Amino acid sequence: MNTSQSNLASPRGIVNMEDKPDHLLVLVHGILASPSDWTYFEAELKRRLGKKFLIYASSCNTYTKTFTGIDGAGKRLADEVMQVVKKTESLKKISFLAHSLGGLFARYAVAVLYTPNVSSFQSDDLAGSPATKFKTLYSSNKGLIAGLEAINFITLATPHLGVRGNRQLIFFKWFSFHSFWVCLSLEKLAAPLAPIFTGRTGSQLFLTDGKPNKPPLLLRMASDCEMENLYLHLALSDVGFFMLMSLMTIWLAGAHRPYEEKRNFLSLSFFEISDHLNLTAPRRSLDGYKHVVDVEYCPPVLSESAHFPPEAAKAKEAAQNEPSIENTVEYHEIMEEEMTHGLQRLGWMKVDVSFHSAFWPFFAHNNIHVKNEWFHNAGAGVVAHVADTIKQQEKQQDSSSTYIAASL
Repeated sequence: MNTSQSNLASPRGIVNMEDKPDHLLVLVHGILASPSDWTYFEAELKRRLGKKFLIYASSCNTYTKTFTGIDGAGKRLADEVMQVVKKTESLKKISFLAHSLGGLFARYAVAVLYTPNVSSFQSDDLAGSPATKFKTLYSSNKGLIAGLEAINFITLATPHLGVRGNRQLIFFKWFSFHSFWVCLSLEKLAAPLAPIFTGRTGSQLFLTDGKPNKPPLLLRMASDCEMENLYLHLALSDVGFFMLMSLMTIWLAGAHRPYEEKRNFLSLSFFEISDHLNLTAPRRSLDGYKHVVDVEYCPPVLSESAHFPPEAAKAKEAAQNEPSIENTVEYHEIMEEEMTHGLQRLGWMKVDVSFHSAFWPFFAHNNIHVKNEWFHNAGAGVVAHVADTIKQQEKQQDSSSTYIAASL
């Protein structure tokens, strides 16, 4: 296990060496990775956040363990977090910071660790119109994560809507460079080949897991349905603050109709030349945060929960039995629309990151969390932005707590 405590003064300026951390920040790496991916990021968090944070880089899903399924990895992560919580009695709050596939592991783990507020689950309250259910489920009566108050949930380049082509899966990206025909073949075969290379995780990412008439795992994670006594989406609603950092693609002139809402939850990389985005590539970074080009708060949207319509079942069967670009695109269009509806019911801070001007722009997926300080240091501004955002959220919560205590 990789635990570390910070050594700066508290925000109030009073240094007390006997203070113990009360806020657990869990770092979750991505596919085929390990806690060492967070070496630079963790050091910066320690330096910037202060000793009230216990920063813990998860080690339970290293390397090929990431192939065992999002649900399996999520359960292991939940067990690991509980062990840390039990060993540190001073903890009161918890946050998650995850990269790439780790964001999906963390979402599942949050559901496993979730203890709902009993008053939010009265059967009478859950009856009625969708608007009534929405208001009841997403009320201010928040539950707990691992017995702690949930503060931040931050993901970096996480494919919240799954993947649909070879350019979005690390295994296949490099092959695409060698031959145009190889690229076309992989685009057609990526979905059926994914489970061979990446196990259950691959089929879950391509949304082809399970029987044709059953919704894929990622759709269930974006809906209000109960699965194995887990409320996979409701648990997220009780986290205080969400931040989603996405990598921006290469833009094409004369692109098709923009998919702005969907783009918020797609993991886009430098390798993807998308015809879905009708945007002009931003050139200027935010002051003090190089390569962070835009920050926008997306408030919760009142809508129906994500569901699995009959046409989706037919499209899924076609994508499983006769894999082709056409069948895959049709199925994913339906699923992405439904998952977007579900995820939009939460409020997110969307942060766009662009490494187009970086010296090694094709390392964008590793730059965003500075996997290696020497090769991926273009992401230092991103790291600073994340750390400062977490610190700001902590100060705001402390101020709110102080105000409430004074009122009492």
